[in-house]
Amino acid sequence: MTQGELKRLHVIHKALDKLITQAEAAGIIGICLRQAQRIVKAVKAQGDKGVIHKSRGQASNRALPDKIKDKALKLYQEKYHDFGPTLGAEKLLEIDKIKINDETLRLWLLQAGISYKKRKARPHRQWRERKHSFGEMIQMDGSHHDWFEGRGPECVLMGYIDDATGRPFGRFYSYEGTLPAMGGLKRYIEKFGIPVSVYLDKHPTHKSTKKQDIEDELNNLEPLSQFERASEELGIRVIHADSPQAKGRIERLFKTFQNRLIKEMRLKGIKTIEEANKLLMYYLPAYAKRFAVQPANNTDLHRPVTKSVDLNAVFCVKTIRVLRNDFTVAHNSKLYQIENNLNAKKVMVEERANSSIHISYKSMDLKFKEITTRPKKQQKEPQSPKIPDNAQRTAAWRRFRLPGSIKFEAREEALAGVL
Repeated sequence: MTQGELKRLHVIHKALDKLITQAEAAGIIGICLRQAQRIVKAVKAQGDKGVIHKSRGQASNRALPDKIKDKALKLYQEKYHDFGPTLGAEKLLEIDKIKINDETLRLWLLQAGISYKKRKARPHRQWRERKHSFGEMIQMDGSHHDWFEGRGPECVLMGYIDDATGRPFGRFYSYEGTLPAMGGLKRYIEKFGIPVSVYLDKHPTHKSTKKQDIEDELNNLEPLSQFERASEELGIRVIHADSPQAKGRIERLFKTFQNRLIKEMRLKGIKTIEEANKLLMYYLPAYAKRFAVQPANNTDLHRPVTKSVDLNAVFCVKTIRVLRNDFTVAHNSKLYQIENNLNAKKVMVEERANSSIHISYKSMDLKFKEITTRPKKQQKEPQSPKIPDNAQRTAAWRRFRLPGSIKFEAREEALAGVL
């Protein structure tokens, strides 16, 4: 018997011994009079075990049949062996149409002796309050992982999460660099608007490693990376985190995706970056619908993109190049011929996310074409080397000496002796 049943039995015996009335016993136990009368009658007929509930040890009326239990456990071992109970119950309902609670599945796994992945305890970190409004700050990072579990190429998930709501956004790229970082943020802005600030790490893509030159020191300016320059043009404040734990929200999102999203792609047989990005189009809204939270302030702080702003011209790699005298510009081992007639020494070369090249001068787009073959310089015909004329060493002008010089007198004496 449980402690509650022993307490109930003690009070019932007091009522049977006429020490208290059955109404008083019902009040002490916390049940109605009729239920107390039934328990007294059961104890008289069955003894002390009459106080135990009749459904003890029997299957619940709400229990699922063993047939469903066996089928669910079999599917779990065959298809969802590395899923947790929560995700496993979701996929049993979504794919196999077996509706069970995650706690029910967990108990079945324990009873069958089937091990499952358990969440590790998180170390304690200093708590930071969420931002109050949607769009006030987004956390951004890239996750290198075997997303296709060997079925496809290596790739990086560029992820974004709103700090106030936990609403995620992301896109797969083949590498983590300037153009993927810009391309992901550009797509985020096209969907939600321009955020107030971006919180990210000090990856060389996000924070410039260049030192200040003399001009920067005189103007009190810090060298900016291409990503920082693009963010500044849109009025986005870039905040750099000093540790991975500081931007824990995006780190936890990646950990969740490395558990849930990777298994979702496995079940659907996804093995290319294009297929993975198509999956994210409906996976992320469904994830946000379930796990996003309501912000403290319902105001959306995202700013709309005005018609005067060309996001393609903002999110690109801009480089200043010298305009040569023949109106050609060299960039990335390629040569471009400027067709405009302008008086300029330097021009701006833009390398955009779609790999296209744009050249401009003072915000004016220039017409140009790529020169595939450079004109060769005319080479001179090789000439035979000159042969030195040794006979000239005995020429009269070489033997000439001024009167009065030492060599002149010596020559005169030599000639006199001969004569």
